[in-house]
Amino acid sequence: MLVTSVALYLLVTISIGLIAARRVHVAKDFLVAGRSLPLYMNVATVFATWFGAETVLSVSATFAKDGLNGVPGDPFGASVCLVLAALLFARLFYRLNLLTIGDFYKVRYGKAVEVLTSAAIVMSYLGWTSAQFTALGLVIHVLSGGAVELNTAIMIGAAIVVIYTIFGGMWSVAFTDLFQTVVIVIGLSLVAMLVSDMAGGVEKVIARAAADGKLKLFPAEMDASMAWAMAGAFFAFAFGSIPQQDVFQRMTSAKNEDTAVRGTILGGMIYFCFAFVPMFIAYSALVADPGLATLFAGDDDREIQLILPHLVLGKMPMWAQVMFFGALLSAILSTASGALLAPTAAFTENVLRPFVPHMSDRQRLLTLRIILVTFAACALLFAVNSRSTMYEMVQNAYNVTLTGAFVPLIAGAYWKRATTQGALFAIVFGVGCWMGADAVAADAMVPPNLVGLFASIVGMVLGSIAPQVLAAKGMSIHSALKHHAHAGHAHTVGGVPTGSQHQH
Repeated sequence: MLVTSVALYLLVTISIGLIAARRVHVAKDFLVAGRSLPLYMNVATVFATWFGAETVLSVSATFAKDGLNGVPGDPFGASVCLVLAALLFARLFYRLNLLTIGDFYKVRYGKAVEVLTSAAIVMSYLGWTSAQFTALGLVIHVLSGGAVELNTAIMIGAAIVVIYTIFGGMWSVAFTDLFQTVVIVIGLSLVAMLVSDMAGGVEKVIARAAADGKLKLFPAEMDASMAWAMAGAFFAFAFGSIPQQDVFQRMTSAKNEDTAVRGTILGGMIYFCFAFVPMFIAYSALVADPGLATLFAGDDDREIQLILPHLVLGKMPMWAQVMFFGALLSAILSTASGALLAPTAAFTENVLRPFVPHMSDRQRLLTLRIILVTFAACALLFAVNSRSTMYEMVQNAYNVTLTGAFVPLIAGAYWKRATTQGALFAIVFGVGCWMGADAVAADAMVPPNLVGLFASIVGMVLGSIAPQVLAAKGMSIHSALKHHAHAGHAHTVGGVPTGSQHQH
């Protein structure tokens, strides 16, 4: 019954994605759903940006083990990211009529910065997408009773996501996100009520969590090293995930800029509130069955992510199992499809296309789909060889963009003196110092990602105020907005006014 229900659910999801694919006629449809989503669909897609496998399985299990001080990045940093992105960038991106986040770097700094930052963004998605594939594999592995080996299950899960994303792009993501968000909210809410009853009630679970110190965001005995570690995790999500293509494309798929701002803020706020539901479920599971704590002692860190699946399969009635795994699959699929589409868009439009500029729209669509399958294969290879939890995979992924893309983005938008040379220095200094610190002093008090962020800021300032040895490319934001307002869609290419590549 359970396996049949899950199989039917997957078929329905794939069908919705394929039906939505009929709306895809040009690359703009594939990348940003024709920039036409109403508020309710925009909110659903933004919510689904973060509410994925790591929230339901990994963040919840990490909270059960370490408490709130173990999850500063998600949901705290992730929610801050969405609010900041809406307030600082939604209107700007929308008015520039950009197709990808990489187009911003092209407009502001020129081709070299566009390619480097986009390459960093694409690389960051290996961990993010791999986390979703790992989650699908865990579900299939658990539902098969261990008959399907974990790595084989991961491969099966990856194939399912590729099938419906490759045809419909952002339209498929949007329609499936809306359907899956409804299933997530209903399914996890019902499971939370049931598991709290099994644990003795909501008040007992909260009192137990408080007594065990799980609700303290800042532990009483927190030392400087722990404070720096928490800061590193928070900034990886809060700042490192802003220059991400999936955040960008879900924001700019809205029908207008007001919807983009409101939808992103609402989606972020709803995510923050609802992210505590799986944490509550996981801790209730430990209260109801203390034996599940033995999973914390395993050699493979991925084992702690099985707390909820084991509880649901072993203790809950069939209807609750169907609701839980339906919600879980919804969370995974809604995030995984976007995690595949985002690096595909960034690589095709901002790494490959600058060197192959003359592609017809039909050729672009074909290229996008080929790149999607190629990236899926790379992420799959990463997933089957990793022993990290999904939370760790995602945090590590955002360190790439934190150190290599965030400072050029914020400076390019809000500091008039930022130059192409400054952006290149910021990328080289940031990524170089992060990787160097991680190689020689990974356990130092100041986390390597914060060393890289500071170095990126220094690189931007020094590179921009020093004599400009490297020629300035692109244009100021003011000039770009002015050109776009005058030129309109007919005279722009990916948001860049034709014939205008001078620093103003």
